[in-house]
Amino acid sequence: MDFSLSEEQSMIKRVVREFVKREVAPTAAQRDRTGEFPRDALRGLGELGLLALPFPQEWGGAGDTVAYAVVVEELARACASTAISYAAHVALGCGSLFLFGTVEQKERWLRPCLRAEYLAAFALTEPNAGSDAAATQTTARLLGGEWVINGTKCFITNGSVADVILITARTEEGISCFIIPRDAPGLSIGSQYDKLGLTASDTAELVFEDCRVPARNLLGEPGKGFRQFLTVLDSGRIGIAALSVGIARACLEDSLRYTQQRKQFGKPLWDFQATKFKLADMAVDVELARLMTYKAAWLKDQGRPFTKEAAMAKLFASEAAMRAAVEAVQLHGGYGYIKEYPVERYFRDAKLMEIGEGTSEIQRLVIARELERGL
Repeated sequence: MDFSLSEEQSMIKRVVREFVKREVAPTAAQRDRTGEFPRDALRGLGELGLLALPFPQEWGGAGDTVAYAVVVEELARACASTAISYAAHVALGCGSLFLFGTVEQKERWLRPCLRAEYLAAFALTEPNAGSDAAATQTTARLLGGEWVINGTKCFITNGSVADVILITARTEEGISCFIIPRDAPGLSIGSQYDKLGLTASDTAELVFEDCRVPARNLLGEPGKGFRQFLTVLDSGRIGIAALSVGIARACLEDSLRYTQQRKQFGKPLWDFQATKFKLADMAVDVELARLMTYKAAWLKDQGRPFTKEAAMAKLFASEAAMRAAVEAVQLHGGYGYIKEYPVERYFRDAKLMEIGEGTSEIQRLVIARELERGL
């Protein structure tokens, strides 16, 4: 077994780390304060060819989900808002188009998304359909060659800034998926959320009032939308796991530096055994979370089942990120509770990792279901 990154993956890691150092990290705290969406960073990632990483070469990518996870982690180490905007665009928006789009749909929507000409969003959650995603109440009726859509989607990442939105809606055949252009008549942006963390990522409510799109905007087969979005979420969970690793790593690295510099009782905090134990536990969590994330990504790249492993990676990594954030604040003491130090931002950002892309409770249900199937 070879646990090392390939030469190409290592190169991608170096490129994105330099990009983050230059374009993302210096303004991360400012974005957190202002809520400014990181559009320039996403364009820069597109210019580097990093939006297409998990997709085949004919679409400008490398078919490399491990490399994609590396990019997400490096972004999240500096700015989780940028990382989640990137991950939602690539894994959920572009992923839906790639997996289920026709050739024409891919040329029309996917290719410009991979070039950073368009930004994509994936709209599943509704006010009464969160963890119970099958309870979708948004409807779509085919009338005169057009789909007429009515309903509301909430907590949609990239929702108000996306050029193309992939949504689920209930049709006569069951739940189906649709491609909605940003300028579709009848689509409007509802509430803008005042969030605890990830303040620079765009999270919006979408309202469909007799929203009309051409019949050709059906994505995949009618009535197969439930299975389609479950497949997309499997890939999305790899991204959230990598994002969680990045946050946990930030907590570890900042805490390590701080405890080596901060003195109490005449010596650095690092010299106290209690401090070392906390940092050791954080390091173990980061390493294990990363390995599980890479395993899920590798399985996906090999064309093997990865539902269980993606859920495990997302579950463990997200909870590890929250543990690391709690300990980072504790190790910083009063300084960890003020905005002068970034660990309070990591703390706020980490919590969503246990909620988005399926809560920790849902991940445990997915894992248990896969275990039952293996009996």
